[in-house]
Amino acid sequence: MTTRVMLISPAMNRALREARFDDGCSLNAAGAARARSAADRLRPAATVLVSPTVRCRETAAALGLGARPEPALAGLDMGRWRGRTLDEVGAGEPEALARWLADPAASPHGGESVRLLCARVGGWLEETARSAGRTVAVVEPEIVRAVTVRVLGAPEAAFWRIDVRPLTAAEFTGRAGRWNVALGAELGQDRI
Repeated sequence: MTTRVMLISPAMNRALREARFDDGCSLNAAGAARARSAADRLRPAATVLVSPTVRCRETAAALGLGARPEPALAGLDMGRWRGRTLDEVGAGEPEALARWLADPAASPHGGESVRLLCARVGGWLEETARSAGRTVAVVEPEIVRAVTVRVLGAPEAAFWRIDVRPLTAAEFTGRAGRWNVALGAELGQDRI
């Protein structure tokens, strides 16, 4: 049985534009409009999920997806850094930020490490691989990164080397434990 998983990154909002760790803000008007314009471009799926964040839920709604929240696809828990920009953290805690970016097991912010995120998302992917049909999920960019690291068998340090642009799709197709990856399809171009 072939498993198909499409992960869609959220449309643009203030936090994404400012490189701010998710602070619960809504999509901006342009991001919401862009998502609405892509609504008829998605093929039907057996399972439609969404990360529980505001920007993912709003993106799913704008795409016309009746998605159910999936806690396993929650974004990286940033602990006390939540709501702060990368520049603010770098200015106030440069050593902690450097450690976090260099060591996938580090969590100086008191939240979740990249290693734990990859394990959590990897468990979800293994469970999903046993399901029939296509799965579509609107998720935070770090979820796309974690799944990509897992399916490629890449070291967790590669997590930071994967760029995920707003409102793009990554498709993962697997059978018998072997995965193929198609990254960065822009929504609104062709039917995906």
